[in-house]
Amino acid sequence: MQPPTMTLTQRERFHRQSLGVLYGKIKQVCSSTPTAAIVADLFDLKSRVLMVGAGGIGCELLKNLVLTGFGEIHIVDLDTIDLSNLNRQFLFRHEHIKKSKALVAKESAGRFNPQVKLEAHHANIKDPQFNIDWFSGFNLVFNALDNLDARRHVNKMCLAADVPLIESGTTGFNGQVQVIVKGKSECYDCNTKETPKSFPVCTIRSTPSQPIHCIVWAKSYLFTEIFGTSEDEVPEFDHSQDSENAAEIDNLRKEAQALNQIRQSMGFDDFPRKIFEKVFTDDINRLRSMQDMWKTRQPPTALDFDAVAKSSASSGEVGESVAKRDQVPWSLAENFTVFCDSLRRLSHRLQQAQASEVNGKATAVLSFDKDDDDTLDFVAASANMRSIIFGIPSKSKFDIKQMAGNIIPAIATTNAMTAGLCVMQAFKVLRGDLHKAKNAFLERPGARVINSEPLRPPKPECPACGVMSSRLVIDPSRATLNHLVADVLQSKLGYREFSINNEVGTLYDPDLDDNLPKKFSELGVKADSFLTVIDDDEENPHVNLSLSISEKSLPEDSVPISLSADITVPRKQKIETEPVHQNGNNVHLNGNGAVTPPTAPSKRKRTGSLEGPTIEGQQPTKRGKVHDAAGADDIVLVDGPSNGAIVIDD
Repeated sequence: MQPPTMTLTQRERFHRQSLGVLYGKIKQVCSSTPTAAIVADLFDLKSRVLMVGAGGIGCELLKNLVLTGFGEIHIVDLDTIDLSNLNRQFLFRHEHIKKSKALVAKESAGRFNPQVKLEAHHANIKDPQFNIDWFSGFNLVFNALDNLDARRHVNKMCLAADVPLIESGTTGFNGQVQVIVKGKSECYDCNTKETPKSFPVCTIRSTPSQPIHCIVWAKSYLFTEIFGTSEDEVPEFDHSQDSENAAEIDNLRKEAQALNQIRQSMGFDDFPRKIFEKVFTDDINRLRSMQDMWKTRQPPTALDFDAVAKSSASSGEVGESVAKRDQVPWSLAENFTVFCDSLRRLSHRLQQAQASEVNGKATAVLSFDKDDDDTLDFVAASANMRSIIFGIPSKSKFDIKQMAGNIIPAIATTNAMTAGLCVMQAFKVLRGDLHKAKNAFLERPGARVINSEPLRPPKPECPACGVMSSRLVIDPSRATLNHLVADVLQSKLGYREFSINNEVGTLYDPDLDDNLPKKFSELGVKADSFLTVIDDDEENPHVNLSLSISEKSLPEDSVPISLSADITVPRKQKIETEPVHQNGNNVHLNGNGAVTPPTAPSKRKRTGSLEGPTIEGQQPTKRGKVHDAAGADDIVLVDGPSNGAIVIDD
């Protein structure tokens, strides 16, 4: 028996009763039309909302927005649906795998309320089409993203467009919702975010000591050199600590070049032997010859291809059957079997992709995907054999998938609760009741599952919201950097010593004036990009000035550059030192929060916050609040004795 269907009139009556006075801010009713037309007009939009991300939180959030009765919702997501998404992203089914999340979410959610206008964009939110003017067309933006860079971009665009943002994130049973309103509450960048952990390249390539080191080696070095674009720089490799190891770095580059030459024999019967002997025999013997490296650590033991192959053949197992046993670590022989089998499968795939290439297109490559059994089998087997060589405990395929794929399994109920909190805070923003809005936290082990705190004011030192924002209109055919420096900043705004920066680096400062005669197009400055002006006046500097670029053809007899509106850039607030009582003496805090001791010797007072350490994407919270939520979808590699990579996946 089919459940009763709610009619249009019944649905609207329900919305009126549940939303109260907020109903008029979400819907727009035209009372001068006939009754039938009034019902149709109930779905004309007054508040347009944007949802960025259609993953775990996004699916739950879109369902809430549709059922609540929002009239127009835009969905942006570049990702496609994977098998691992289906256990919590309930808008998707098995037949949707490899399809666009945004498009499928629109189709599925539209059935809940056919009267809602849904627009899906299978695209990157950082694409030029999603500029400041586009963001300005929305009354509210919801973030349900899974990476730090995109979160910061949406935060910056919402600040520039002066559109409220509801930021959210989850990790396991923990979650967080943050309300961001320009000039009235902290933004996403007001608190420092923890960046992904990187490892010195020499640790990864020469002296691994933990399973994660071997996994990063297999995923980001070996797999990339064989099946991807050969490169010596990858995100997990940090060369900043290798200045004293220049000779070793040079040797490692030679190893990569040799591996690239072996790659040319892909498809031949001896290809697995060549790869194996290169990385598990020759490279290891070279490392063993460096005696100084092993004075305080156990040296590695090279593997012999024929001996391992003989042991593997005696077991009589094939790679695919071994690979299915993903809950227990494999033996050396089993790893060898999976290594050779996955190498054959991946070689065949790459050669097929290269054979079907269209002239003029980039060379086909393969990329690691945690849900791709071929790539995961290769990384798991390679990492485990390297672990055996260095005397490091092996990991199961399941564990390696978690570490290499950077996953902490997401909880569907956490996503649902977080999405509900997003909509509740959105109601307060749309009503104009910002004083009632809260930053909300989900915490499983706490005394209360849901905690909250009032919105905090923006931090003056924040690089994103603690700045003055304006629009700079330029004629791209004529405007030069000197026009900005001389005509706008110096003549109009009264700047003296200052620098101009963009995403790439410094374009101008008193010691760098080579770019002054260059046009903005020559400097890579284009429409909807940002320039930051930093006042270097030591006495009374202006706050940073953020200029968003707008291109427009201007009359030849006019100035080729101008501000869209007259502005007055405020000065930075001077930090007043406050006396602090310490051991009966008055001391002062300097501008950095450090204690300036009195003249008489006294015991130094410990300075520190009562709040816990800030985890990626988290607003610092009082004790009892969750400590890893808002940036919960970002990668965190933990360099601990037994832990691997930890990622927050929504």
